[in-house]
Amino acid sequence: MKRLTALTAILAWAATPALAGERPRQRSFANPSTIAAVEYAFNRLAREKGQWTAFRETAADDAILFVPEKVLAKDWLKKRPDPAQPVQWEPQRIYISCDRRTAASTGAWQRPDGGTGYFTTVWQLDDKGEWKWVLDHGDVLTAPLPETEFLEGHVATCIRGGRSNDPDAEERPQDQSLLWSYTVQDDGSRRVTVRVWNGGSYDTVINDRVSAKP
Repeated sequence: MKRLTALTAILAWAATPALAGERPRQRSFANPSTIAAVEYAFNRLAREKGQWTAFRETAADDAILFVPEKVLAKDWLKKRPDPAQPVQWEPQRIYISCDRRTAASTGAWQRPDGGTGYFTTVWQLDDKGEWKWVLDHGDVLTAPLPETEFLEGHVATCIRGGRSNDPDAEERPQDQSLLWSYTVQDDGSRRVTVRVWNGGSYDTVINDRVSAKP
């Protein structure tokens, strides 16, 4: 898979601290490159220590996976052996909330056997200042996503007063400028949505639909 060129050089030194939990400065600004560093470190951890080991070590306690049914990640990953070769992935678009505590990344993955697909991961900054993923999902594709030369990074507009009303949101960051939700139907099909505040309303920036498996 072609390596994305944007941000790679400046992320080389930042990747490990971002995933390991370097505390943000008290006065900091939302920066998608932080999540790019987290994603690259996550991928590197999978290569060096094993795929499911990397997922276990970076999951929030209440993180969920779809395999394809919805499962609590820490239960499903417990003692699961790592495959000989991990899946590789590249984020292509990153969105982060105004208060830089919630983010979503989406991009392409590739298996060692040549199979391809896409993923979406939702990240949250915990009370210890560590980025942990809270939702990870994806699906296979008959053809790989088009390669992108540059990583897109987007920051949600801050909400005046820090609040908005949105009954459809499954989870809410503190400032509600980035909302994510998922729905699962009886047949196993699902939808994962991420929306960001643009100053007057929410834009749907990720709208993944996964069909029921035979």
